[in-house]
Amino acid sequence: MYFQAFFIFSLLFISSSQAAVLDFCVGDLSLPDGPSGYSCKKPSKVTADDFAYSGLATPVKLNPLIKAAVTPAFAPQFPGLNGLGISMARVDLAVSGVIPMHTHPGGSEVLYVVQGYICAGFVSSSDNKVFFKNLKPGDIMVFPQGLLHFQINSGKTAALAVVSFSSQTPGLQITDFALFANDLPTEIVAATTFLDAATIKKLKGVLGGTN
Repeated sequence: MYFQAFFIFSLLFISSSQAAVLDFCVGDLSLPDGPSGYSCKKPSKVTADDFAYSGLATPVKLNPLIKAAVTPAFAPQFPGLNGLGISMARVDLAVSGVIPMHTHPGGSEVLYVVQGYICAGFVSSSDNKVFFKNLKPGDIMVFPQGLLHFQINSGKTAALAVVSFSSQTPGLQITDFALFANDLPTEIVAATTFLDAATIKKLKGVLGGTN
């Protein structure tokens, strides 16, 4: 028992010591991304520009289906974040825009409302309890890692929010796209969702799925 505890403590000490060796690890985007992030850029090639990013000033084009856009500042866009376990994104919601039910398997999220009004919430995994709030400018809301959550523009004007994540690459899986934007046979989707085949085929048609 003592040996096991000592062994675990030793591993933690070694890991924390290695993390403290480098002040930063700016991602070398010319090399493949791995489970622990990008390899470090050579220190001699690191500049102040690696630690600043202006990409959130201009949003990406709105998706016409959901009337929303998410502009990321993750490690692939902002290599200075590599290895730091944090990232951000900009969320733009047109009137009646929505970020559908989705999860971030790699990190928790905090949303800060800049302008407009947003109804946001998440579903717990233990008892499927729903927690949602109507947020106004200046409000923040947290979405725990891996839980299904959503954001809807609940106002009469465009809404803008900034989100932060506890991971440099939090990942994203949108439930609707996972079910209806692939080639999973309709009968399997029907069996697992209790939806009728006609509805499933309609949704597949809208989202680009087949079968």
